Amino acid sequence: MYWALTLDDQKIKMTTEQPIYIPLIDVDSEHCALIVDKGLNEVAEIETHKIELNNNRAVIKAKKSPEDAIQAVVKQIRSLGYDVSTVKQTFPVVNLSCASCAANTEAILNHQAGVVKAEVNYANTSAKVEYIPSLVNPETLKKAVQASGYDLLISEQAKLTIDDIKNKQYDVLRKTTIGAVVLALPLFIIGMFFMDMPFANYIMWALATPLVFIFGKRFFVGAWKQAKHRSANMDTLVAISTGTAYIYSALITLFPESMHRLGIHSHVYFEAAGIVIAFILLGKLLEEKAKGNTSSAIKKLIGLQPKDVTLVHLDGRQTQVPIQDVKVGDTLLVKPGERIAVDGTVTTGSSYVDESMISGEPIPVFKEESTLVFAGTINQKGSFQFNAQKVGSDTLLAQIIKMVENAQGSKAPVQQLVDRIAAVFVPIVMSIAVLSLLLWVILGGENGLSQGIVAFVTVLVIACPCALGLATPTAIMVGVGKGAESGILIKDAESLELAKKINAVVLDKTGTITEGKPQVKGLEWFVDQNQQLTNILYSIEKSSEHPLADAITEFLAPNAQFVQDIDIENISGQGIKGTYDNETFIIGNELLAKEIHIEFTETAKSWVNKQLEAAQTVVLFCSSTSLLAAIAIADQIKVSSKKAIRELQDSNIEVYMLTGDNAQTAKVVANEIGIGNYKANVLPNDKAAFVESLQLQNKVVAMVGDGINDSTALAQADVGIAMGKGSDIAIDVAKMTIISSDLLKIPEAISLSKRTVRTIKQNLFWAFVYNVIGIPIAAGLLFPINGFLLDPMWAGAAMALSSVSVVSNSLRLKYGA
Repeated sequence: MYWALTLDDQKIKMTTEQPIYIPLIDVDSEHCALIVDKGLNEVAEIETHKIELNNNRAVIKAKKSPEDAIQAVVKQIRSLGYDVSTVKQTFPVVNLSCASCAANTEAILNHQAGVVKAEVNYANTSAKVEYIPSLVNPETLKKAVQASGYDLLISEQAKLTIDDIKNKQYDVLRKTTIGAVVLALPLFIIGMFFMDMPFANYIMWALATPLVFIFGKRFFVGAWKQAKHRSANMDTLVAISTGTAYIYSALITLFPESMHRLGIHSHVYFEAAGIVIAFILLGKLLEEKAKGNTSSAIKKLIGLQPKDVTLVHLDGRQTQVPIQDVKVGDTLLVKPGERIAVDGTVTTGSSYVDESMISGEPIPVFKEESTLVFAGTINQKGSFQFNAQKVGSDTLLAQIIKMVENAQGSKAPVQQLVDRIAAVFVPIVMSIAVLSLLLWVILGGENGLSQGIVAFVTVLVIACPCALGLATPTAIMVGVGKGAESGILIKDAESLELAKKINAVVLDKTGTITEGKPQVKGLEWFVDQNQQLTNILYSIEKSSEHPLADAITEFLAPNAQFVQDIDIENISGQGIKGTYDNETFIIGNELLAKEIHIEFTETAKSWVNKQLEAAQTVVLFCSSTSLLAAIAIADQIKVSSKKAIRELQDSNIEVYMLTGDNAQTAKVVANEIGIGNYKANVLPNDKAAFVESLQLQNKVVAMVGDGINDSTALAQADVGIAMGKGSDIAIDVAKMTIISSDLLKIPEAISLSKRTVRTIKQNLFWAFVYNVIGIPIAAGLLFPINGFLLDPMWAGAAMALSSVSVVSNSLRLKYGA
């Protein structure tokens, strides 16, 4: 890489003689320490190592490069199943002018001892850095980046001020562009139509000078900063090309006869130098405007947060306070038409709330006492008070914003190839430009030097690393943003890219296909009912972690009392056991009843079978010797489930249903929604094994679930999709979250993935084609065929438009294209 010679200037001063301390996580025994110590023997980048168990750290010495050694050690420790104490932060990056700048900055950050991984996203001008805080800090990273002419915003207020900085920079760019265009217009007219007018060269010189050195100052300053570190970027290409054209034209103007005697044609290129600057500035302005539109989803989400709220004091007084002053436990009043400020639970009043900007669902949701409300949603007609439970960065809206930001800043796998190309793009272009000049001088005859300079300038001007750098991240930003607006949260670019390949979808039944709100439809006693048995049934279920237990306790609550001193034992995947007054009671499914040899009477069999045929789940309440009662529970199928499954199947995606429920219920539900492949009585670990078995058949599997029991399968799947109304663990593990829990969002997410990947491929295709075709033509490839030699001015216009076209193509995703 072309900056490799200068990275030492920007590295933390850490020598190979110094010991490096790597803080360890989960290495809490001698056995663990031995495993890590043995694993570090395989790391070629380190000279010596030892594990200090008491200090929870590894002490290493690097052979050559401390930063390479640290990264290799962290990777090895993680591969062993342990971890290293790191911090992940996203910093805004200032002064990036092209994809090569982003590549430079990323390389600098990755070459800091203590940085585990850094990714710089040119499209949203941010750096995502994972680092070991005991080895490196943001201030050091900032200094390293500043040494190359860029900057890292590291303050706590960075995210609040980055928009102000971008707006200020955009304002300066707009004024600079207007000034450049004002001078470029007469320069263009003279250069094209009035070259033979008196003093034409001097007038064009006068117009070009402020254009190049005042309005184009940014390119020369940027190129100089790069040159000091023996690196290059787009500023280098622009500065060298326009500077060469300007100096060449100035020499022609001052010494026309002397230049003619040297065989140099007397044509000047002031208009090319000046208009190239104007075109590139105009292109940058349009590009920045378009890039701003790619992050509109984030701006919309941030705009959902109200600035002030109505706080209700204990004495009933109401005051307006800033949202920052709201604390957990405060009571807030929401009036009609107001946005809800934080997450909480309604305490008094009722209303309908528009949650569409979070869930993507247009129908307002009724809110009453004890129901949850979320920050950013809009109250409709009624008023209500609610208790604040999550504030600030803990609210659902804040988490969504953070997730979307992280996803928009992540890199798709295809970006790795683009990054490698962008890293060497500028040096290759400079080499082609120099080669073009030499070939023209050698083979071009009488006008070889002048035409060679034109080719040299044009090659440098027409080359566009920005188009390549913007191709993937702008599409990802728009795709992730579009998903967020529709209630589909995508955690990273990799899962967005992979989703298009999904050809098998595994659905959990309860809470995914069904509403996940089971209700008791019937309770049948097979012994003489008494209050004591009812209380025991209620008390055992009250202690159960099973999702059906809430339905049973809610049904029994009006007529039951909690019994103390019951010893509880959960039986994973089958039920729960309670012991009271030396008697054992078991609540569970039919398999559990058979395991303990419970005999069913004909009456009991008939009742149970009748409920199973109606697709109801039957929970059995047994003593150690007999069946006491049976509870029939039904969970309504979501209205949209059948349509969603049909859409997936119509897209040639195989759909499977897994459930811990009984075979009869599973069969009825599967038949109703049109799924031919299903498995009943599935335990949590069986779900992950089933996903793995599909993967072994070379299928790309999406697992869709909502519960803790689905988390292993969600992690195993190629793309885990969690229902937003499910458990926090499932949402944390999954790569996508459907906030509304509507299955129709799954084919929508797959469609979004396909459109995003298609857009990335289109962007890359045109960016590559543009450069592959444009650079040879700029070098003069067509001149021997038809005498055509591209003017640098038009090359500048083409270069500016190439970036704009890539961003504009990405923006088509917003409108479903």
